[in-house]
Amino acid sequence: MKQMTLASAGFERYAKTTRRAVLLTEMERVVPWPALCGLIEPFYPKAGNGRPPVGVERMRDFVGIDLGREPVPDETTVCRFRHLLETHDLGRQLFDEVSRHLTAKGLKVATGTIVDATIISAPSSTKNAKKARDPEMHQTKKGNQWYFGMKAHIGIDSRSKLIHAAVATPANVADSTVLPDLLHGKETRVWGDQVYRGQRAVIRQHAPKAQDFTNRRYRHRGVVDEVERAKNRTKS
Repeated sequence: MKQMTLASAGFERYAKTTRRAVLLTEMERVVPWPALCGLIEPFYPKAGNGRPPVGVERMRDFVGIDLGREPVPDETTVCRFRHLLETHDLGRQLFDEVSRHLTAKGLKVATGTIVDATIISAPSSTKNAKKARDPEMHQTKKGNQWYFGMKAHIGIDSRSKLIHAAVATPANVADSTVLPDLLHGKETRVWGDQVYRGQRAVIRQHAPKAQDFTNRRYRHRGVVDEVERAKNRTKS
């Protein structure tokens, strides 16, 4: 019998359901965890004479661990897990497996794609195994603030909101340069904010039937084009 914690002693009945709890519950319901763990298992460390490895099942759901019962994997363990995925190019295989699973459930990519990017910040002191700054991370300026880390570029189906393409780059890589990798080629419309403007030829090359619905610049030399700004709001 498991030892009772404060959470399991009845207090959870009065606790508010958090967005984190809702997300974890939904992921547990829709993600094909057995198939994903099966892809990782052949490359995962096996128990031997050294430090016992944290099970691959525990690595996939550590964010849901009850801290009253057991500790979460430490930073070193999480970093090693990340590097294992990178070394064996498992990230792409896991992404493709999830896509196949969702397609089998009837969630299909349609003909509209939304392109976007987000900065994934990291401490500027982040070092790699050679005690040097990670070459995959760079600093970039957004607005009046500087960030250090990486950037996630994604292509999203405009109807189902499924992510069908994902690319990671250093944070200083311009969003527009990754646009070709975010299109599946069968689009009829491509949506995005102003950083993707002026890419009509690129869109046409990689998605011949697609119309460019990215936002246009509405401010020029201090003058605001209210009509163009209204169109951007409608697209957004």
